[in-house]
Parts: sequence; structure tokens; C-alpha cells
Amino acid sequence: MSQSDQAAGLRRWAESMTPPQPSPSQEATPSRVLLTLGLPEGADSDVEPVMDALCRWHERGQSWVGDPAAWRVVALDAQSPHVAALASQQKRWALWVDDDADGFRRAYRTLKQLARHPGTPRRLLMVHPPLLSGAGLLGNLRDAAAHFFGIQLVMIGFTKPRGKRT
Repeated sequence: MSQSDQAAGLRRWAESMTPPQPSPSQEATPSRVLLTLGLPEGADSDVEPVMDALCRWHERGQSWVGDPAAWRVVALDAQSPHVAALASQQKRWALWVDDDADGFRRAYRTLKQLARHPGTPRRLLMVHPPLLSGAGLLGNLRDAAAHFFGIQLVMIGFTKPRGKRT
């Protein structure tokens, strides 16, 4: 059997093992990519918190979000050698700021790592879980990013929705 026959056989076998893909009418196809830095554990991170924020902003009337299902969130480590190349190809970047005790410190370190490399993104959406307070800390982080690193952080609403009073 020739190598081309073997390769064709392997392709047919692989295709038979792949489950059928849903058609675009069955499932929304992400059309917007949001590269996100600062999620725990780098590229293996769970992007669900970022998707939750997009849904939350959409529900609060942020029209720029559009359909949250149209977003593809990609976790990326700020030290990845691909950041500069991706910055020239992708226009939507975000920084995850967690609400735990060290969340702001980790976000600052991520910005510091990002600033060390030329050609990396200089404008990021600040994404975070709902916070009861923290607007001051988010503002401080935004100001530090601009002053020390020349990075613009874009802030969108920062408070938890208030419960309905009865």
C-alpha cells in the first residue's frame, strides 16, 4: 500500500471518528474574539467568568456587547511569546481582575509583564466579577496602568445589582 493510500485511509478513519458539527442555524458561531490576560492558570483558564461579565453587561443594556454567544473568549498568558503577534491581528483585549484578596495585585503584575514587551496591546477592557465595592481600586489600577505602563484600561460598571425592595 502506498503512503498516499495510507494517508487517505487515515483521513477517512479520522472523519468517521469526528462527531458531526452543528450547522450555523443550530448554534451561534462566535464572531468576536476577546483575548483575555490575567485569568488564573494562563491559557488553560476557565473563561466562564469573562462570559458571565459579558452577559451581565448585555443584560444591563451595554449595546456594544450584542449577543454574548457571539463572543469567543481566549485566555492568554501575558508572558506568551505570541502576544505581540496576536496584538497585530486582534483588536479586542481584556484584563481579568479577580475579586479575591490578591486580585488587584495579580492584575498589576500582569500589566507590568505586558508592558515589558514591545508591540503588545495598549488598550484593554477591564473585566471583573460583580463587586459590592472596589470602584476605587479599579480606578487606581486604571490610573497606575496609564501612568506607569502607558496602557489604557476601559472600565464598565462595577457594582452588583441591588436586590428588589419589597
